[in-house]
Amino acid sequence: MAFDFLNDAENYKSAEQSHIGITMVLDKTLPLSYANNLMKIAGNYIDFIKFGWGTSILYNEDIFQDKINVYKSFNIEPYCGGTLFEIAIIKNKIDDYFNHLKKYNINTIEISDGSIDLSLEKKLYYISKAKDYGFTVLSEVGKKDVEKDKGIGLDLRIEMIKNEIKAGSDFIILESRESGKGIGIYDSNGIPKVSDVEEIVNKIDYKKLIWEAPLKNQQVYFIKKLGVDVNLGNINPDETISLETIRRGFRGDTIDLLF
Repeated sequence: MAFDFLNDAENYKSAEQSHIGITMVLDKTLPLSYANNLMKIAGNYIDFIKFGWGTSILYNEDIFQDKINVYKSFNIEPYCGGTLFEIAIIKNKIDDYFNHLKKYNINTIEISDGSIDLSLEKKLYYISKAKDYGFTVLSEVGKKDVEKDKGIGLDLRIEMIKNEIKAGSDFIILESRESGKGIGIYDSNGIPKVSDVEEIVNKIDYKKLIWEAPLKNQQVYFIKKLGVDVNLGNINPDETISLETIRRGFRGDTIDLLF
């Protein structure tokens, strides 16, 4: 690390070590050259990379595999957005979809029902089935439509999270879409609903949760609220290092974490 005088600081780890907390980055069809450069600069600070919604099915097959290999060379787990799982449900092609992912050495899967109606019983079944296939399961709670998402009360949302963890989900993603506004735990301006967050973490181990937090104010909020090891997702690739500086107190918003 360039600044060796910081090596005795207690609240951060060196670039050669694993960073603190899970970071999930959103890949919306990054060029292969960009993916390579991203890894050189920020690969040590990423745990999961999501190929957004259904973008991955439009890739050239060789380029898609090359990108997967680049990410995996940094011990990052790439996975496809939950929209592809939902399409597989619609087309009754779940086993084909699971095998398709395995073909490309993708070992993480997102199970969601953000755009379709899927009973909780069915969703839990698919979580269990994905575990039987050997996948790391990230299941997402919440709807992409604002009005439908509002129809999920806080108590039900918490109950869904608990049930999905019991069914085998390794992590639960709290839906907020790419915008981070007007969905789930955020109001229309992207401000966290503090009482909702507090109720969720009072009843669920926050280390099992990945909070979609694409906006800086959301990242600062969760790091100050829950600690530097909080799991955050839907991070813009250009802001990976920025988020890591927030985690470590290397930015004015959280420099007080060093004291």
